[in-house]
This record gives sequence, structure tokens and C-alpha cells, in this order.
Amino acid sequence: MGRALSYRTLSLWHETTPTDWTPRPRLDGDVDADVAIVGAGYTGLWTAYYLSLADPSLRIVVLEAEVAGFGASGRNGGWCSALFPNQRPAMAGMAAPLRDTVDEVLRVASAEDIDCQAAKGGTIVVARTRAQWTRARASGEPLLSAADARERLRATRTLGATYTPDCAAIHPGRLVRGLAEAVTRRGVVVHERTPALSIAPGSVRTPRGVVRAPYVVRATEGFTPRLPGLARAVVPVYSLIIATEPLPASVWDEIGLAHRETFADHRHLITYGQRTADDRLVFGGRGAPYHLRSRIEPAFDRDPRVFAALHAALLDLFPVLRGVRFTHAWGGPLGIPRDWCASVGLDRATGLAWASGYVGDGVATTNLAGRTLRDLVLGRSSELTTLPWVDHRSPAWEPEPLRWLGINAGLRAMTLADTEERLTRRPSLIGRAMAPLIGGHSA
Repeated sequence: MGRALSYRTLSLWHETTPTDWTPRPRLDGDVDADVAIVGAGYTGLWTAYYLSLADPSLRIVVLEAEVAGFGASGRNGGWCSALFPNQRPAMAGMAAPLRDTVDEVLRVASAEDIDCQAAKGGTIVVARTRAQWTRARASGEPLLSAADARERLRATRTLGATYTPDCAAIHPGRLVRGLAEAVTRRGVVVHERTPALSIAPGSVRTPRGVVRAPYVVRATEGFTPRLPGLARAVVPVYSLIIATEPLPASVWDEIGLAHRETFADHRHLITYGQRTADDRLVFGGRGAPYHLRSRIEPAFDRDPRVFAALHAALLDLFPVLRGVRFTHAWGGPLGIPRDWCASVGLDRATGLAWASGYVGDGVATTNLAGRTLRDLVLGRSSELTTLPWVDHRSPAWEPEPLRWLGINAGLRAMTLADTEERLTRRPSLIGRAMAPLIGGHSA
């Protein structure tokens, strides 16, 4: 029971998910399966879900080091969006499938009676400086005038905004726990508190047994560097979040978000926010340092300096929040590949499959990954298996200490780029220089 209570303290979402966090039984002894999946976050659970639907006779075993929803799937900002981290032309074919995927997530949640408190209000990203407005106009996204933007979000100093309908605000904890229950109802075996010590063709080794399967799916995202041979596959970069107490209608009248739109602004250092179903304001962003040798520690989930910066940014956006009580602050690692390009694939020679590298845009993308892995494992040729991210191989990150120096310099550069734009009122030269390194472009 004590362990279940400790999981509830991980985030607002963990605390407010109406579920029993007591771990399911560990793996105890060797077992045979048709598909072994390592990781019970969104990627692993969506893959198990669609495989079990497609072929109920499959023996599917999911292994999780903690509990389903422990990692980014249970701690994120709750954007179920059509965003894809890499904006290079080669990945342009991802846009339409991801738009459809937002609706697919909501469809499954309804079909499986998962109350993830979804509201498809779209995303508004405001421009609050001339440099941000220049970047917004160059983005190719539909534009809102300052007046139209303020109809949705009443942030200070708004010059305009971009808007897309292709995003739903969700309660991520409710979604991931609901998925875990849905797959177990369909006969999938989920072993929690069962870390994978190693992954090899045909097997996964754990402390108390080996799972043997012709197909092994790696769905470990930010925790991937802990596996032997994968220390440089992705880097775990921390994203941190704060949340207010439930706010009265009078405060929301001054903020907006009447349709629970998700929101951000066009600064370089990533931020994201949403209005929850119980009328809290949740706001997160980057800025926490990358830790040498891809270390992941519970202490890194909370960084007072970053929480203070998020609080200051939020008050700058919405002065009405001065004096409001902030009740929750949390964080966790997400996975970033060297080219900022998420990928999914299957090596038919070894039976090893993967989906990884969402760069924080994984709530919907993991669903697309799960459906794609279903088709790959079952040997189906489909529209999904021909998408440009399938079998994409990101280069390895540099060895230490080069990657520590480079990543933290990049994070610092994004902060400096925003400062430069405030001072010069022109698009940042630093931001333009950094854009090719993070999978995007800059106006």
C-alpha cells in the first residue's frame, strides 16, 4: 500500500487518477510469448491493445519497471496533438495521419469507457513580440489577429496567434491507466515492478525470469539509455510542470480557454499549458539541465529554479494569477533522438521492434506507433507501414562529455534567443543558428 501511495505523489495526474496504484504481480520465472513488450507507457500499451484486437490468440506480455503510467505517459502536459517533432520536408507525410490519430485516441477512449476528460479545443500559440509574430506568420499555420486571439486566450501583449483544431486536452493519467485496464481485459499479461535488464533477439531478461518471444518491442522512451548498448540512442531531457488550485469562473473570464484550448507562445524555449476539467491551469516547459551520462534520478523531477521561472512566465502571461495558490509541481524525463525525429520500426532479421524519440509530443504519436507496430509484427503492408518515420534510424548521440556540453549549451541558447528578441525586437540570430540542430526551422 505504501508503494501505491508513493506513486500518487508523482504528479497532479497521478494523484487525481481514480485508480489503485498497487503494482500488478512481478514476473516470477521464465515464460514464452508471441510478443514481448518492454515498457507500459502509451507506446507499449497501444501496441498491446491493437495487437490483441487484431489477433486475440496472441500471447502478449508487457514488462514494466515500475507501474503502468509511471513515466512520461503519466506526467506530461496533457496535449493529445498532431505535432511531430521533426519539421523537415522528408517527414511532411506525417501530418495527415497524426491529425487522424487525435480522433482515434478519443474514439478508443470512448469505446473502452476511459474517462480521460478530453476536450478537443485545439491549440492556440500566441505571439507577444514582433519577432514571435514574424515567426508565427512564417510557420504556415492558420493565423489569428490580435482581437481574434484574445477571444480564445487573453494573454498580455498579444499581437496575434496561430491556431490549429487538431489537439485535445486530456488527463494523461486517466488515459494510461485506462489503457492498462483495457489490455488486461483482453488477455494481455502486464508484469509491473519488473525491469528489463537486457533485450536481445528472442528474449528479454529480468531479475526473476526471462521472457522468450519471436518479437520483442522496445517501448522505453526516456529510460532507454539504461538498457545495455543503448546509452546513446536517445537522451533523457527533463520537462517540468506546475499547476494551480481550481480557479473560479471570474478568473477564467480573464484568461479565456472557454473550450479548454491548449496553449503556448512562440518563444524559443518550449512551454505548454491547458485548462483541466476541474478548472486548474497546468503549465510546463523545458529549461531543466541534461544530466551527465543520461542519469535519471527522482531528485531531478523537481527543480525549484525551473518551477520559479515557469511561475514567473505564467504571471507575465496572466497577471490575474497573482496570489493564486499553486498546488502541484512535478517533472520527468522525455526521450530526444539526435536528429529530433521520432521513429518506429521492426528488424525482421532479429524480431526486435521499437518506437521512440517523441521529444515530448507522444500522446497521439504513440497511438500511431502502436497501430504501425501491429501491422509490422503481423506482416501487414498498409498505409501506416509506408510512412516516412518507419525504419528511420537516428544517429547516435555524441559520447560524454560532448553531449552534456552540447545539450546544455543548446538549452541555454534557447533562453538567450528569447532574451535577444526582447532586447532587439527582431528574430533571434541564435535561434536561427540553433534551428537546424533541433529538427526545425526559424524565421
